[in-house]
Amino acid sequence: MSKTVLITGAGSGFGEAAAIGMAQNGHRIIATVQVSPQVMPLREKAKKLGLDNLRVERLDLTDPYDIAQAQSWDFDVLWNNAGQGEAGPVWEIPIDLVRRNYEVNVFLPLVLTQGVVRKWVAEKKKGKVVFTSSMGGLFTPANWGTYVSTKHALESIAEALQQELAPYDIKIQTINPGAYYTGYNETMADNPFRWLDDSKNVTKREALRKGFDDFFATPEGKMDPQEMIERMIEIVPADTGKFRNVVPKKIEDMLKAHQLAAWENQI
Repeated sequence: MSKTVLITGAGSGFGEAAAIGMAQNGHRIIATVQVSPQVMPLREKAKKLGLDNLRVERLDLTDPYDIAQAQSWDFDVLWNNAGQGEAGPVWEIPIDLVRRNYEVNVFLPLVLTQGVVRKWVAEKKKGKVVFTSSMGGLFTPANWGTYVSTKHALESIAEALQQELAPYDIKIQTINPGAYYTGYNETMADNPFRWLDDSKNVTKREALRKGFDDFFATPEGKMDPQEMIERMIEIVPADTGKFRNVVPKKIEDMLKAHQLAAWENQI
């Protein structure tokens, strides 16, 4: 059955590719992007592909007028996909960057979601909300703690929403990608070098860069995103499925083992 899906963060990466894929599958897509210069390139791309069911709008989550406008649109699925990340040692990262990361990844998507689901409840409309979480929503590697803590917060919010909104026939899901090579993780890893200073910080720039580069050089750090895109195209508009969707399977298995081992973790 064809759905109307509103996607945030559709200007690049997973969001853009999945928006196109779902439109090609016959769904009506409202693909929203963060800044105005992203609008016309995606509109032109949709036009060249003959996708008149792919509508492109600006939705800057930091703009309350953009949020209010989006909440007035009619759609069946809200996919909270937009986000950004701050990396680096939690004990040295500037707190204003932590606050900003929570604002973009947690507070503002919640503002958008609250307005949408309140409208659905008032209208007695069935709907679904999907959150792009992360493998990092279920474990915490060193030097990624700020970003993945926002995803831990989303996991809790999603789990609460699932219980609270079940009586209103509003479904909740999370999607938890592994470290796919979209450029998102790689550019996030650049962020600490805006503030990390060898003359002030204990963590040294060269050592942190090496740690990131070593991870991205592994197969787990640079996976082909097409697998995740194909799963997103299936998961987001579906009426049924798992609450949590970790891809690929080997990462799901790793996370299950990690969570089990946590019960025996010693200080």
